[in-house]
Amino acid sequence: MILNPIRRDYKLIIVKKFDDYKLPFEILEKKELGASGIVFEMILKTPLIARKAYAGNFILLRINETGERFPLTIADYDREKGTITIVFQVVGKSTKLLSHLEVGDKILDVVGPLGNDIHIKKYQYPVVIIGGGVGIAPCYPQAKELKEAGNKVISILGARNTGLLFWKDKMSSVSDELIICTDDGSEGMKGVVTVPLTEIIKREKISIVIAIGPLIMMKFVALTTKGSGDLPKVKTFVSLNTIMIDGTGMCGGCRFSTLDGGVQFACVDGPDVDGHIVDFDNLLKRANRFVDQEKESLECYDEECRALKKHKSEAS
Repeated sequence: MILNPIRRDYKLIIVKKFDDYKLPFEILEKKELGASGIVFEMILKTPLIARKAYAGNFILLRINETGERFPLTIADYDREKGTITIVFQVVGKSTKLLSHLEVGDKILDVVGPLGNDIHIKKYQYPVVIIGGGVGIAPCYPQAKELKEAGNKVISILGARNTGLLFWKDKMSSVSDELIICTDDGSEGMKGVVTVPLTEIIKREKISIVIAIGPLIMMKFVALTTKGSGDLPKVKTFVSLNTIMIDGTGMCGGCRFSTLDGGVQFACVDGPDVDGHIVDFDNLLKRANRFVDQEKESLECYDEECRALKKHKSEAS
């Protein structure tokens, strides 16, 4: 009998069959999303995680023994097949290393599902779900579960350009209304996601707004729904995918300040939290505190890749 670190309501699941807990975790499918060349989708064999996963949950990955632990939100799950889907954008060494793995390769550590239960229930009025960039992916399971609960779902997908958009058909399948917008106008409406959001709030009553994407996007969504000017206040949730190490509230790396001077932890108090209490200005500063180290790490990895490629070329 072994203890499996998968949590649900802070309880450990006791695993009686070792066959259900095979390590490491195999990549079953991989594909590039959009036309940017930096966004990827992977399906991982994780039977125990898939069994307990819900919308809003996340996992912590460690690719190899020398790798860092980093969080990714579960973008989909299949309990029967025992798989979860992750979507990530290459921004640093770890995500670039992950993008270099192929079908059949294995990831050393995958811990989850982590995070609290979220706002899935039947609401009186429609629900608006906003996904920005790679944040589109974790919007899908939330939209799917909210739709299954009997809600009218209005989805807004935003990106800098059409090359960074993906999963439009999947989101359309779980939405009553789908709005696309890009910063440069290359697809859908030209402009940011708060433009159609403002129009929707003026048009009809909304029960909740859910925003997942870049911090700056979530900040302005929360400001739009806070009840200023002629707009009503609408309950708003944002998903905070901050730096995490253990994912259980012990390291404090994911902490964020609230506007009333308090402190919460994205891993155990979230990752979905009330957007109107988050001190986004402070969080934006904290998000950039390791930029130099991340840049140096990526440059070293790129240099290693070039050296290895050169060695293989000379050897052949």
